[in-house]
Amino acid sequence: MKSSFSLYIILLILGLGAYLVLSFGSRLESDSAASARRDQSPTGVISSLQPEAPEKSQPRISSVLLDNLRGPLSLLLLQVIVVLITARLLGGLFLKIGQPSVVGEMIAGIILGPSLLGAAFPKALTFLFPMSSLEALRLLSQIGVILFMFIVGMEMNTRRLQEKARAALVISNAGIVVPFFLGITASLFIYRRFAPPGIPFISFALFMGVAMSVTAFPVLARVIEERGMYNTYVGSTAIACAAADDVTAWCILATVIAIVKLNGMGLSVLTVFLAMTFTVFMLRVLKPVLKRLIVTDAEVQKNDNSIVAGALSLAFISACFTEVIGVHALFGAFLAGAIMPTDGALRTLLREKLATFSTVALLPLFFVITGLRTQAMLLNDWQSWLVCVGIIGVAIAGKLGGCTLAARWAGMSWPDSISIGVLMNTRGLMELVALNIGYDLGILSERIFAMMVLMAIVTTCMTGPLLSLIEFVLRINREQPRLAASA
Repeated sequence: MKSSFSLYIILLILGLGAYLVLSFGSRLESDSAASARRDQSPTGVISSLQPEAPEKSQPRISSVLLDNLRGPLSLLLLQVIVVLITARLLGGLFLKIGQPSVVGEMIAGIILGPSLLGAAFPKALTFLFPMSSLEALRLLSQIGVILFMFIVGMEMNTRRLQEKARAALVISNAGIVVPFFLGITASLFIYRRFAPPGIPFISFALFMGVAMSVTAFPVLARVIEERGMYNTYVGSTAIACAAADDVTAWCILATVIAIVKLNGMGLSVLTVFLAMTFTVFMLRVLKPVLKRLIVTDAEVQKNDNSIVAGALSLAFISACFTEVIGVHALFGAFLAGAIMPTDGALRTLLREKLATFSTVALLPLFFVITGLRTQAMLLNDWQSWLVCVGIIGVAIAGKLGGCTLAARWAGMSWPDSISIGVLMNTRGLMELVALNIGYDLGILSERIFAMMVLMAIVTTCMTGPLLSLIEFVLRINREQPRLAASA
């Protein structure tokens, strides 16, 4: 009790002393201002005719708070808050109606963009996402996509690919070649009207072909897991096909990026050569080294923070290298994930540490950047909507049709073949990543970008209902003989 009383006395004395110091300091301020005015007078005496400076009016609290809210950090935090809440609400809603949560997050990005929020409340869109703030938001979202691609590469199961090598080879090749051919063929009809000025036809056509060929491996894996298909023949085959498809598509995309970025075949060849050399180094040299460094689960648990830091460093170094040589950073991040050791504890650790943060906190920012670029109001005539429907039709025919026929040719039944085609037609986030690369490179105009985003959403939303329809038809066909026998 006595020590507490002494503490209060000391605090009171110090507080009184601080008050006296501040009061004395205020007098120094007024003396300094008077001295400055005397120095400004030609005679050294303050002229009575010299007008005194007007007193500054105190700003209102509301305007001060509003100015603080418009500061770079405050605005970024506000954007993150709005994006996370909207993405979680719509992601949960779509999960309840049988769609992957990523579909809801994709649509959340569209809602927060000019297509909906901008059309209904343009001032709100301008306040929340001013042009001056988008670059910081875009770079932050790119960090999230880099981490996501690292995780996607890490989830690639090479053993499953080897087990399903024959079917995966046939179906994944068909899932690349057929959509690619249809994509470049469709470019003949839309290039003149929809391609940006100055973009060569070959660049536009090659990118359209790659964009039609992409399969969303993570979304497909999530759909298969949610439906309990992971250990089935169809599910495991689809996973293997999607993995092989994505690796091939990203390699082709890296080549296309090199051709588009560098106006010269020599430089393009050099970039492709450096990318191939780097890939061989990662797979043949660095991957065995990493496998020897991490041996047991105990080592992973003991050095978890060091391992996570090392994995992050590897992902960022690899991404930086591929960005510098002229290939997108995402390819390097994907490759870094692919060479990670297959140790179960290691992958579980990295998934827990990185996946949750990147997919929950950072990827929704990427969806918003995509939504801000998607201007559905640009499709303001029936010709544009007809082209959009045609693009969706070409995408479905290339992926669903091509993979279905390839699976049937590989010896699978029609129901299983159609299920494989439906799953491979899932585009989701991977398609949006590819489209944003095309937009950043200037290959896609705003209108064609909006059409391709709508295509990605439609083809992803189709997956769940079509799989349910196939299951329903199979159930009806199984029940018909029983009903006939009982009758």
